[in-house]
Amino acid sequence: MAAYLVMLREGVEAALIVAILLAYLRRSGAVRPRVWVWAGTLAAVAVSVIAGAVIWTTIGGLEGRAEELAEGIIAVVAVALLTWMIFWMGSRARTLKGELEEEAGQALAGGSMVALAAVAFVAVLREGLESALFMISLTVGSDAGLQVLGGLLGLASAVVIGWLVYQGGSRINLRLFFQITGVLIIFVAAGLVGKAVHEFQEAGLLPILIEHVWTIGFLDPEVGLLGAFAKTLFGLYHRPSLLQVAFYWAYLLPVLYAFMAKTRAPRVTPALERA
Repeated sequence: MAAYLVMLREGVEAALIVAILLAYLRRSGAVRPRVWVWAGTLAAVAVSVIAGAVIWTTIGGLEGRAEELAEGIIAVVAVALLTWMIFWMGSRARTLKGELEEEAGQALAGGSMVALAAVAFVAVLREGLESALFMISLTVGSDAGLQVLGGLLGLASAVVIGWLVYQGGSRINLRLFFQITGVLIIFVAAGLVGKAVHEFQEAGLLPILIEHVWTIGFLDPEVGLLGAFAKTLFGLYHRPSLLQVAFYWAYLLPVLYAFMAKTRAPRVTPALERA
Protein backbone atom coordinates (compact mmCIF):
# COMPACT_ATOMS: atom_id res chain seq x y z
CA MET A 1 0.00 0.00 0.00
CA ALA A 2 2.81 2.43 0.85
CA ALA A 3 4.56 1.64 -2.44
CA TYR A 4 1.29 2.14 -4.34
CA LEU A 5 0.71 5.50 -2.66
CA VAL A 6 4.24 6.81 -3.18
CA MET A 7 4.42 5.69 -6.80
CA LEU A 8 0.93 7.04 -7.48
CA ARG A 9 1.96 10.43 -6.17
CA GLU A 10 5.33 10.47 -7.96
CA GLY A 11 3.78 9.01 -11.10
CA VAL A 12 1.07 11.65 -11.23
CA GLU A 13 3.66 14.41 -10.92
CA ALA A 14 5.66 12.91 -13.81
CA ALA A 15 2.48 12.28 -15.84
CA LEU A 16 1.38 15.88 -15.32
CA ILE A 17 4.71 17.10 -16.68
CA VAL A 18 4.36 14.99 -19.82
CA ALA A 19 0.68 15.90 -20.23
CA ILE A 20 1.41 19.63 -19.92
CA LEU A 21 4.16 19.46 -22.55
CA LEU A 22 2.11 17.36 -24.98
CA ALA A 23 -0.98 19.54 -24.56
CA TYR A 24 1.12 22.66 -25.21
CA LEU A 25 2.53 21.16 -28.42
CA ARG A 26 -0.97 20.16 -29.51
CA ARG A 27 -2.27 23.71 -29.00
CA SER A 28 0.79 25.08 -30.84
CA GLY A 29 0.14 22.79 -33.79
CA ALA A 30 3.57 21.20 -33.32
CA VAL A 31 2.67 17.53 -33.73
CA ARG A 32 5.96 16.02 -34.87
CA PRO A 33 8.06 17.33 -31.92
CA ARG A 34 5.96 15.23 -29.54
CA VAL A 35 8.27 12.29 -30.21
CA TRP A 36 11.08 14.27 -28.58
CA VAL A 37 9.03 14.70 -25.40
CA TRP A 38 8.51 10.93 -25.28
CA ALA A 39 12.21 10.37 -26.00
CA GLY A 40 13.22 12.58 -23.07
CA THR A 41 10.65 10.89 -20.83
CA LEU A 42 11.75 7.36 -21.68
CA ALA A 43 15.41 8.29 -21.27
CA ALA A 44 14.67 9.67 -17.78
CA VAL A 45 12.80 6.47 -16.86
CA ALA A 46 15.71 4.33 -18.09
CA VAL A 47 18.28 6.33 -16.10
CA SER A 48 16.11 6.11 -12.97
CA VAL A 49 15.73 2.33 -13.28
CA ILE A 50 19.48 1.87 -13.79
CA ALA A 51 20.30 4.12 -10.82
CA GLY A 52 17.82 2.23 -8.64
CA ALA A 53 19.27 -1.13 -9.70
CA VAL A 54 22.80 0.04 -8.90
CA ILE A 55 21.80 1.27 -5.43
CA TRP A 56 19.80 -1.91 -4.74
CA THR A 57 22.70 -4.13 -5.81
CA THR A 58 25.15 -2.11 -3.71
CA ILE A 59 23.02 -2.44 -0.58
CA GLY A 60 22.50 -6.14 -1.25
CA GLY A 61 26.26 -6.64 -1.23
CA LEU A 62 26.68 -5.11 2.23
CA GLU A 63 26.55 -7.07 5.44
CA GLY A 64 26.24 -6.43 9.16
CA ARG A 65 26.72 -2.91 10.47
CA ALA A 66 27.48 -1.47 7.02
CA GLU A 67 24.14 -2.74 5.70
CA GLU A 68 22.23 -1.36 8.69
CA LEU A 69 23.90 2.04 8.34
CA ALA A 70 23.21 2.15 4.61
CA GLU A 71 19.52 1.28 5.11
CA GLY A 72 19.20 3.90 7.83
CA ILE A 73 20.84 6.59 5.70
CA ILE A 74 18.64 5.77 2.69
CA ALA A 75 15.56 5.99 4.91
CA VAL A 76 16.64 9.43 6.18
CA VAL A 77 17.30 10.67 2.64
CA ALA A 78 13.93 9.29 1.52
CA VAL A 79 12.19 11.12 4.37
CA ALA A 80 13.91 14.38 3.43
CA LEU A 81 12.91 13.98 -0.23
CA LEU A 82 9.34 12.98 0.59
CA THR A 83 8.94 16.01 2.84
CA TRP A 84 10.49 18.34 0.28
CA MET A 85 8.34 16.82 -2.48
CA ILE A 86 4.96 17.44 -0.87
CA PHE A 87 5.81 21.02 0.13
CA TRP A 88 7.45 21.75 -3.23
CA MET A 89 4.38 20.62 -5.16
CA GLY A 90 2.18 22.64 -2.85
CA SER A 91 4.14 25.81 -3.59
CA ARG A 92 4.90 25.19 -7.29
CA ALA A 93 1.69 23.58 -8.52
CA ARG A 94 0.24 26.89 -9.70
CA THR A 95 3.34 27.95 -11.62
CA LEU A 96 4.52 24.55 -12.91
CA LYS A 97 2.37 24.65 -16.05
CA GLY A 98 3.57 28.12 -17.05
CA GLU A 99 7.22 27.31 -16.43
CA LEU A 100 7.12 24.11 -18.49
CA GLU A 101 5.28 25.79 -21.36
CA GLU A 102 7.77 28.67 -21.36
CA GLU A 103 10.71 26.26 -21.56
CA ALA A 104 9.01 24.25 -24.31
CA GLY A 105 8.21 27.45 -26.21
CA GLN A 106 11.82 28.57 -26.08
CA ALA A 107 12.94 25.18 -27.38
CA LEU A 108 10.46 25.35 -30.28
CA ALA A 109 11.40 28.94 -31.09
CA GLY A 110 15.06 27.96 -31.24
CA GLY A 111 14.27 24.92 -33.38
CA SER A 112 16.12 22.67 -30.95
CA MET A 113 14.29 19.38 -30.51
CA VAL A 114 17.09 18.16 -28.24
CA ALA A 115 16.33 21.06 -25.91
CA LEU A 116 12.66 20.05 -25.92
CA ALA A 117 13.63 16.48 -25.02
CA ALA A 118 15.86 17.88 -22.28
CA VAL A 119 12.91 19.73 -20.71
CA ALA A 120 11.02 16.45 -20.35
CA PHE A 121 14.15 14.51 -19.36
CA VAL A 122 15.17 16.80 -16.50
CA ALA A 123 11.64 17.19 -15.13
CA VAL A 124 10.81 13.47 -15.24
CA LEU A 125 14.28 12.41 -14.06
CA ARG A 126 13.76 14.20 -10.74
CA GLU A 127 10.58 12.24 -10.13
CA GLY A 128 12.19 9.01 -11.35
CA LEU A 129 15.23 9.20 -9.07
CA GLU A 130 13.04 10.06 -6.09
CA SER A 131 10.78 7.11 -6.91
CA ALA A 132 13.74 4.72 -7.13
CA LEU A 133 15.05 5.83 -3.74
CA PHE A 134 11.61 5.58 -2.11
CA MET A 135 11.02 2.10 -3.49
CA ILE A 136 14.38 0.88 -2.23
CA SER A 137 13.74 2.32 1.23
CA LEU A 138 10.26 0.77 1.38
CA THR A 139 11.32 -2.57 -0.07
CA VAL A 140 14.36 -3.31 2.09
CA GLY A 141 13.32 -5.52 4.98
CA SER A 142 9.82 -6.19 3.63
CA ASP A 143 8.09 -8.32 1.01
CA ALA A 144 9.82 -7.01 -2.11
CA GLY A 145 7.37 -8.72 -4.47
CA LEU A 146 4.31 -7.04 -2.94
CA GLN A 147 6.01 -3.65 -2.80
CA VAL A 148 7.03 -3.85 -6.48
CA LEU A 149 3.50 -4.92 -7.43
CA GLY A 150 2.06 -2.01 -5.45
CA GLY A 151 4.49 0.38 -7.12
CA LEU A 152 3.55 -0.84 -10.60
CA LEU A 153 -0.17 -0.48 -9.83
CA GLY A 154 0.50 3.04 -8.56
CA LEU A 155 2.29 3.93 -11.79
CA ALA A 156 -0.56 2.45 -13.86
CA SER A 157 -3.07 4.57 -11.95
CA ALA A 158 -0.88 7.64 -12.47
CA VAL A 159 -0.78 7.04 -16.23
CA VAL A 160 -4.59 6.98 -16.32
CA ILE A 161 -4.79 10.27 -14.39
CA GLY A 162 -2.16 11.84 -16.68
CA TRP A 163 -4.13 10.74 -19.76
CA LEU A 164 -7.33 12.25 -18.34
CA VAL A 165 -5.54 15.54 -17.68
CA TYR A 166 -4.16 15.53 -21.24
CA GLN A 167 -7.65 14.94 -22.61
CA GLY A 168 -8.88 17.98 -20.69
CA GLY A 169 -10.12 16.33 -17.52
CA SER A 170 -10.85 19.58 -15.72
CA ARG A 171 -13.19 17.70 -13.36
CA ILE A 172 -10.17 16.17 -11.63
CA ASN A 173 -9.52 18.15 -8.45
CA LEU A 174 -5.72 17.94 -8.40
CA ARG A 175 -5.44 20.24 -5.39
CA LEU A 176 -7.56 17.86 -3.32
CA PHE A 177 -5.67 14.86 -4.74
CA PHE A 178 -2.28 16.27 -3.73
CA GLN A 179 -3.60 17.29 -0.32
CA ILE A 180 -4.98 13.83 0.52
CA THR A 181 -1.97 11.94 -0.83
CA GLY A 182 0.31 14.45 0.90
CA VAL A 183 -1.21 13.65 4.31
CA LEU A 184 -0.90 9.90 3.73
CA ILE A 185 2.69 10.25 2.53
CA ILE A 186 3.58 12.18 5.70
CA PHE A 187 2.54 9.06 7.64
CA VAL A 188 4.70 6.95 5.31
CA ALA A 189 7.63 9.30 5.93
CA ALA A 190 7.08 9.12 9.71
CA GLY A 191 7.28 5.34 9.40
CA LEU A 192 10.57 5.69 7.54
CA VAL A 193 11.84 7.88 10.38
CA GLY A 194 11.06 5.05 12.80
CA LYS A 195 12.74 2.59 10.45
CA ALA A 196 15.87 4.75 10.26
CA VAL A 197 16.03 4.94 14.06
CA HIS A 198 15.69 1.15 14.26
CA GLU A 199 18.54 0.60 11.76
CA PHE A 200 20.81 3.09 13.54
CA GLN A 201 20.08 1.37 16.85
CA GLU A 202 20.92 -2.00 15.31
CA ALA A 203 24.18 -0.49 14.05
CA GLY A 204 24.98 0.89 17.51
CA LEU A 205 24.80 4.49 16.35
CA LEU A 206 21.85 5.33 18.61
CA PRO A 207 21.20 4.03 22.15
CA ILE A 208 18.37 1.60 22.86
CA LEU A 209 17.15 3.20 26.12
CA ILE A 210 13.84 1.28 26.38
CA GLU A 211 13.83 -1.57 23.88
CA HIS A 212 10.07 -2.15 23.72
CA VAL A 213 7.66 0.58 24.84
CA TRP A 214 4.72 -1.73 24.16
CA THR A 215 3.89 -5.04 22.52
CA ILE A 216 0.68 -5.22 20.48
CA GLY A 217 0.22 -8.73 19.16
CA PHE A 218 -2.32 -8.01 16.41
CA LEU A 219 0.03 -5.40 14.87
CA ASP A 220 2.71 -8.02 14.33
CA PRO A 221 3.22 -8.17 10.53
CA GLU A 222 4.04 -11.86 10.90
CA VAL A 223 0.57 -12.53 12.33
CA GLY A 224 -1.77 -10.96 9.79
CA LEU A 225 -2.48 -8.34 7.15
CA LEU A 226 -3.44 -5.66 9.68
CA GLY A 227 0.06 -5.57 11.13
CA ALA A 228 1.66 -5.56 7.69
CA PHE A 229 -0.66 -2.74 6.59
CA ALA A 230 0.02 -0.70 9.74
CA LYS A 231 3.77 -1.11 9.37
CA THR A 232 4.11 -0.44 5.63
CA LEU A 233 1.66 2.46 5.38
CA PHE A 234 1.73 4.15 8.78
CA GLY A 235 5.06 2.89 10.12
CA LEU A 236 3.42 1.46 13.25
CA TYR A 237 5.56 -1.25 14.86
CA HIS A 238 4.11 -3.80 17.25
CA ARG A 239 7.22 -3.61 19.46
CA PRO A 240 8.82 -0.17 19.00
CA SER A 241 11.66 1.25 21.05
CA LEU A 242 11.33 4.50 22.97
CA LEU A 243 13.44 6.41 20.44
CA GLN A 244 11.36 5.06 17.54
CA VAL A 245 8.17 6.35 19.13
CA ALA A 246 9.75 9.68 20.09
CA PHE A 247 11.22 10.38 16.62
CA TYR A 248 8.04 9.18 14.89
CA TRP A 249 5.83 11.72 16.66
CA ALA A 250 8.50 14.43 16.64
CA TYR A 251 8.41 14.29 12.85
CA LEU A 252 4.72 13.54 12.27
CA LEU A 253 3.02 16.24 14.35
CA PRO A 254 4.89 19.40 13.21
CA VAL A 255 5.15 18.34 9.56
CA LEU A 256 1.49 17.35 9.37
CA TYR A 257 0.45 20.65 10.98
CA ALA A 258 2.65 22.69 8.63
CA PHE A 259 1.36 20.84 5.57
CA MET A 260 -2.31 21.26 6.52
CA ALA A 261 -1.75 24.96 7.21
CA LYS A 262 -0.02 25.42 3.85
CA THR A 263 -2.57 23.52 1.77
CA ARG A 264 -5.72 24.73 3.49
CA ALA A 265 -8.24 26.00 0.95
CA PRO A 266 -8.29 29.82 0.79
CA ARG A 267 -11.08 31.38 2.80
CA VAL A 268 -13.79 32.91 0.66
CA THR A 269 -14.72 36.34 2.00
CA PRO A 270 -18.47 37.04 1.79
CA ALA A 271 -19.48 39.97 -0.38
CA LEU A 272 -20.94 41.94 2.55
CA GLU A 273 -17.74 41.47 4.55
CA ARG A 274 -15.62 42.65 1.62
CA ALA A 275 -17.78 45.73 1.31
